[in-house]
Amino acid sequence: MARTIKFHLDEHVDSAVASGLRRRGVDLTTTCDVGLAGASDARQLQYCIETDRVIYTNDQDFLVLATTESSHPGIVFSVQSKTSIGDAIRNLLLVWEILAPDDMKGRVEYM
Repeated sequence: MARTIKFHLDEHVDSAVASGLRRRGVDLTTTCDVGLAGASDARQLQYCIETDRVIYTNDQDFLVLATTESSHPGIVFSVQSKTSIGDAIRNLLLVWEILAPDDMKGRVEYM
């Protein structure tokens, strides 16, 4: 089992967040990277389950999915209009540095 969280960024997350995290060595995919642009939220979450990636999203539909799919690797949720790119990067780095993948299993972390 990996000691470090891997992330998947939902398609509505600014690409600058991905760039900032990658510069700091974080393993992540984006919706566009893996060919899931326009895919349903359920498909996005299934991808995360298959690849053991915590999803970062601004989409409240994932909060509903989390109540029906408890085996997910974790969801980090933020309100897009209240989270700057810099704050998103800092908050995700904090999750990455402090929590292990097992800590995030089935959990929703709110930013």
